[in-house]
Amino acid sequence: MSTPARGPAPAPEASKERRFWLTSVFRNCGPGVISGAANDDPSCIVTYSIAGAAFGYLTLWTSLFTLPLLAAIQLMCSRLGLVTKRGLVRDVRTRYPKWILFSMCGLLIAANTVTIGADLGGMAEVTDMVSGVSAYVWTAVYVVAIVGLLLYFPYRVLERVFKWLCLVLFVYVISGVLAKPDLRALLMHTFVPSFRWSNQYLAVVVAIMGATMSPYFLFWQVSQEVESEYCRRKRFMNVADPPSEERLERTRTDVFTGSFISKLITYFITLTTAATLFAHGKTNIATAKDAAAALGPIAGPAATWLFALGVIGTGLLAIPALAGSSAYAGAEAFRWRASLEAKVSIAPKFYAILVVSALLGVALIYAGLHPIQLLFWASVFNGLLAPPSIALVILLTRNPEVMGEQVNEPWMNWCGWIALVLTAAAAVGLLASFGH
Repeated sequence: MSTPARGPAPAPEASKERRFWLTSVFRNCGPGVISGAANDDPSCIVTYSIAGAAFGYLTLWTSLFTLPLLAAIQLMCSRLGLVTKRGLVRDVRTRYPKWILFSMCGLLIAANTVTIGADLGGMAEVTDMVSGVSAYVWTAVYVVAIVGLLLYFPYRVLERVFKWLCLVLFVYVISGVLAKPDLRALLMHTFVPSFRWSNQYLAVVVAIMGATMSPYFLFWQVSQEVESEYCRRKRFMNVADPPSEERLERTRTDVFTGSFISKLITYFITLTTAATLFAHGKTNIATAKDAAAALGPIAGPAATWLFALGVIGTGLLAIPALAGSSAYAGAEAFRWRASLEAKVSIAPKFYAILVVSALLGVALIYAGLHPIQLLFWASVFNGLLAPPSIALVILLTRNPEVMGEQVNEPWMNWCGWIALVLTAAAAVGLLASFGH
């Protein structure tokens, strides 16, 4: 008696396709999603919260408007890292005068250090509010945890940690639902730009544009792509190989997902404070703690806890990006080894810059500077640095000598120049404000 013929064993690919879809999405997320999430740091949360509390739903349209601009700049940075396999500062060092290189690095490290202080202060304040333990204690706890993570784990491990932290940002979506917004007003102001010709409104819109294009985010995105590609290629293929079309397409998807998440969170932070604080006349907030505390009596304790958790989660994502981008910039400027994948003994100067940048941020807090003061100076440094940084990214990525066949697509150039004009306008507005 013959044994019935068995069908062919299922291909491994077929079994993989049956895996839970979220696992697949999570696995394919990379530097684009991480950078997009890190772009919404606690300092930016303050900006978006103030916008919602002061003007209600009127600034929701900016999230939709800035989405393609953010995606274009982020995609340029990703492709630059993939094609050149070098950080942004190293690319600038090989093509531009030293005064441009060191001016840019100096401003970046100064801006990042002050922003680290502002972000640590915001995280510590909201944790103090929900736990009752002093903010000074939490500042030390957070910086030790973050620096320890960066020192003792290679990039391939850090990337997985950062991916999980990205999920924390979705608490703002939950907060937005709990806020019970006016759907009609929400939809109208999302798709129809609203303008109010007042200095305060224009200042808030300019601040949102500036927060969308934080300079550290550009440097971090390029370096993350280099690190991620190095970790992958050293196991599977020759490091000198150019990126494949499949790799470039995957990067595009990753970047678009990250940009969408970044602006989605921006949208829901603004929506939450608009539907609660603005609707109840509480329009005067200055810190993330103010926003979280004011939400409690209106939307319930859960809203306060969720908002605080979001501030902490974004800080844990953003501070490594801030300290890391400072370290990449400083090390690349002086031709030192720069890699989060390398051990401390192999790249000691790189890690020294990272640690010093983080500790200086802490020192600003312990020196008695309030997060509001730090936020102001961070906006000054970032505002001055953003336009030239974006200009350099555009010039590098549209240059065939740098990118070969992977130069920018026309839509990327258009969006890039618009982003440059907006950030330049923000810088001019910032400088003009000093005269009043």
